Amino acid sequence: MLKKLLPFIICCCVNSISAQPKTDSLLLLILGKAESSIAKTVLENPSKYRLQIIYTQIDRNKKNNPSFKNYYYHYDPETYFNPASMVKMPLAFLSLEKINQLNIPGLNKFTRLQFDSNYIGQKPLIKDSTSESGYPSIANFIKRAFLISENDPYNRMYQFMGQEMINSRLHEKGYERLRITRQFMGFNEDQNRHTNSIKFLKADGQPFFIQAAAYNTTPFDFSKQFLLGKGYLNKKDSLINEPFDFTKHNYIPLEEFQQMLQSVLFPFSVPEKQRFELQKNDRDFLLRYLSQYPSETSYPKYNDSIFYDSYVKFFFQDSTHSMPPNIRVFNKVGWAYGFLTDVSYVMDVKNKIEYMLSATIYVNEDGILNDDKYEFESVGQPFLHEVGKAVLDYELKRDRKFHPNLSAFKIKYDKRNPSDNRIAIKEVDN
Repeated sequence: MLKKLLPFIICCCVNSISAQPKTDSLLLLILGKAESSIAKTVLENPSKYRLQIIYTQIDRNKKNNPSFKNYYYHYDPETYFNPASMVKMPLAFLSLEKINQLNIPGLNKFTRLQFDSNYIGQKPLIKDSTSESGYPSIANFIKRAFLISENDPYNRMYQFMGQEMINSRLHEKGYERLRITRQFMGFNEDQNRHTNSIKFLKADGQPFFIQAAAYNTTPFDFSKQFLLGKGYLNKKDSLINEPFDFTKHNYIPLEEFQQMLQSVLFPFSVPEKQRFELQKNDRDFLLRYLSQYPSETSYPKYNDSIFYDSYVKFFFQDSTHSMPPNIRVFNKVGWAYGFLTDVSYVMDVKNKIEYMLSATIYVNEDGILNDDKYEFESVGQPFLHEVGKAVLDYELKRDRKFHPNLSAFKIKYDKRNPSDNRIAIKEVDN
C-alpha cells in the first residue's frame, strides 16, 4: 500500500509547503502501514472525508519530565468539523474550575444541585436517579459525560457556566479560535443565550449558593460561513436541497482539544494561563472518569453489554468490544452529523509507552445531513481503529532514551458490587 501512496505523499508534502492542510511525512508513513481497503480509500481521499489527525510523541528525560512533538496529517484549523460531544470535555474542566473560584466553604463538585426553568424551552431538574445520592451534582454530570457521553449533563454544565463565561474563559486561556454557542436541546440562537437559575443545596435542602438566570449579550463573529453537504432534513423531515449551515454551531479546532486534554494530564507542560484552576482531587477525579470503563462503574450503573469497555475508545474499538488489559486511554469522543472525533492520551503500562492521538473524520456518502444515514460503523469506526493500531504498532517499536514512569496515571478503578441487583441503564441520549 505504501508504494501506491507515494504520489499522494509527494502531493501532501507540496500542499504543506504551500500553506494547505499540514501533513508531516512521518505520520504519513505510519498511516501507510494500515493496509485495509477502508484505510486506503480514506487516505487517498482526505478532503472528501475532511480527515485530520494529530499524533503526539512524548519523550521523557532522566527526571521523567515529558516533552511533546506533534505530527500532523491533513490538519487545517480552518476546516470545519462538528465537535459534537467533544465540547463536554472543556465544560467539565470549566465547571470544576468555577466551583473552586466560588470558594464557598462546604460547596464542592458533589454538592446537590437544583435547576429552575426561567425561559422558553428550559427544563427544571431536581432529582437524578443515576447518582448515588439521588440528586444532581457537577461530579455526576462529569461521570455521565465521560463514561458514555450523555447529553443532558453537558446541557447542565453549560447552564452552570453560562454562554458568555464559557467562551470568555476559554479565550483567556489561549483557545482563541473556538466558540461554544449551543446546548443539545434544539434551541434557537436566543434560547441558547439564556441559562437557568441554579441552587446549590445543603443536606437539609437549604441553599449554599443561588446563581441567577443569565443572558449573554456578547456577540459572536459569524462572518465565516460553514456550509456542508448537498441537502438536509429539517425538523419536519422534509428534504431541503441546499447545504446544511453549521456557521452558528459549536466550533473548536482539533489541536485546541488536544491542548486542553494535555493541559489537564500534564499541567506543567503548558503555559500557566492555559491551565485550568483545579485542586488535586479535581484532577484525580477527571483522570479517573476520562479512563474508567462503564463496567467498572456503579453510579451510574450502565448495561455493559451495550456500553462496553471500548464504547467511547474509538482507536481501540473493534469487534471484540474489549480493551487490552495493559492499556488505558484517557480521552473524549464525539459523533454527530457524520463526524467522528477522538482526542486521546494512551499509555501502555506493560511496554512502558505513552503518546497522544487525535483524529476527526466525516462519513456521509449521500451528502444529506440529518437523515441518520452515516457510515459510522462501516467506514468511520473501522478507519479510526486502523489509525489507532498503526500508531500503537509504531510506538511499540520506537526507540526511547528513557522509558516513562507512568505511576502518576495508575488509578485504582472502581469495582461493581456483584450483589448489586439494580436494573442497569440501557437507553440514554448521547
